[in-house]
Amino acid sequence: MNSKTPLTFWKFLRYGAESAAFFAFMAFFKVMGIDAASAVGGFIGRHLFYRLPVTNTARANLRAAYPGMDGAEIEQTVREMCDNLGRIVGEYPHLDKLTLGPGARIEADGLEIADRAMASGKGVMFISGHFANWETMPIAAALHGYDSGLVYRPPNNPFVARWIERQRAKLGPKELITKGVQGTRRIFTLLRRGKSILMLVDQKTGEGVAAPFFGRDAMTTPVPASFALKLGAILLPASAERIGGAHFRAKIHQPIEFTPTGDYQRDVAGLTAKINEAIEAIVRARPSQWLWIHRRWPSPRDKIKKNNKRNSQALGGSGVGVEREGSSLT
Repeated sequence: MNSKTPLTFWKFLRYGAESAAFFAFMAFFKVMGIDAASAVGGFIGRHLFYRLPVTNTARANLRAAYPGMDGAEIEQTVREMCDNLGRIVGEYPHLDKLTLGPGARIEADGLEIADRAMASGKGVMFISGHFANWETMPIAAALHGYDSGLVYRPPNNPFVARWIERQRAKLGPKELITKGVQGTRRIFTLLRRGKSILMLVDQKTGEGVAAPFFGRDAMTTPVPASFALKLGAILLPASAERIGGAHFRAKIHQPIEFTPTGDYQRDVAGLTAKINEAIEAIVRARPSQWLWIHRRWPSPRDKIKKNNKRNSQALGGSGVGVEREGSSLT
């Protein structure tokens, strides 16, 4: 599904240098085993990453989302988030160790809900966010036997992207669907065949639906709502929770209920709001296990860009674009 664009010489050098550092880290974590890698990654996260300027975005987001949270609580949440993020990095070379079942690395909760939805033949969209180690959810789905397509945004660095794809494919879904027009067509095809789609929906889109999230409108992808309305696909919120070290709980929540009005645009907006409501409830249950460093809500700069785009369109220009979603490890 990836479009192959030849790299310029300078991009090749830059991506080569970046990937060399990345692979050195991955080799370092690989040799020490999953438990030690997770622990060391957590140490790096809470002591080094915690001190980087990027965590100021997390602090600002937390202050806006939780007006009653004091400074000490915010710092504790940010530190725990950094610990979790560091652990994820350490766990990436060990995705093939994340087995499913009693006493395994991943325990599952709510599989009976997913099984009923899959048995309906309507097609199922598992919608989730960047919770705990988000890679555990597609792995759990594949190991349970679901024939799924994983929707993702590949990292800009093609060398890193190919490595991550190989890690995911070891135990996770074999079909990786990149975001974009071709990806949307493939999602449509799989859902019509009664199969399932796995998709993270908690990041800002350049163009989407302005739906409430923690009391503020956040630009949100309309894709799940659109397919649910057009095809009758079932929307199942899913979450991952770190329950100690490199051990996780993957949970399927109750389907999102929605009664269409017949006004398609209004229904997309209403259903997208319900999706954000479900994701917010999961974040509130364990706020430190969500990735608060995302710029989830529009900034003043975004409003300026949007106005410039509108002016470009008014002049007959081609100023339509979609902001790339996802982090380098999404």
